Amino acid sequence: MYKNIYLQIFNDYSEKIQAGELAPGTKLPSENDITAEYETSRETVRKALNLLAQNGYIHKVKGKGSFVLDIGRMDFPVTGLISFKEMSEKLGRSTKTHVYEVKLIPASPELARQLQITAEEHVWKVVRSREIKGERIILDKDYILSSIVGSLNKEIAGRSIFEYLERELQLKISYAKKEISVEEVTDEDRRLLDLHDYQHIVVVRNYIYLEDTTQFQYTESRHRLDKFQFVDFARRVHGEEQN
Repeated sequence: MYKNIYLQIFNDYSEKIQAGELAPGTKLPSENDITAEYETSRETVRKALNLLAQNGYIHKVKGKGSFVLDIGRMDFPVTGLISFKEMSEKLGRSTKTHVYEVKLIPASPELARQLQITAEEHVWKVVRSREIKGERIILDKDYILSSIVGSLNKEIAGRSIFEYLERELQLKISYAKKEISVEEVTDEDRRLLDLHDYQHIVVVRNYIYLEDTTQFQYTESRHRLDKFQFVDFARRVHGEEQN
């Protein structure tokens, strides 16, 4: 018997979700219904639902209720530098890339700042969405220095740009700096992704460098909230190892 009713509610629903009894997208009973079922207060129910949300089991949509998340979300490495094609092969899931735009453009002042170049220098702009299991859940916007990559087309963008750069152009991609934030969705996000009712999106900004430390690419990768979790591995460095 649980001392705290909210923990009982949390455990009951988390176990159902883990067992597959509540499928992703399923709407949970209303707060009033759960309150009546457990003979408790709405405050206690809200506490349990908040705990389920904090632990990645549900997503609360204002005015609509609570919905079960896909707990089989794909791990996306924070520190790794991996192409979507490589990630897809590891996941073993059905994927597809939609290429919307591949063209040379003059860099805007903001883009020039991100790429550390002068404004009006030409860069390749590539816009692609990534479909996984029938849903477009990632929007990738790549900007690549034309001084480094002389030609690019939709066929290459539809396969793997990294593969083309490394195998065909013999470029040595070395490392990247990443910035991760949660932002409001844009009209472009709504147009090119299957967002459902989500109002926010995870944005990963990548600054990608060659082996000689030249930054040649800036990427803005926009991920639907419920489908990705970003993971890393950290090891504690003990005092004697720091000296």
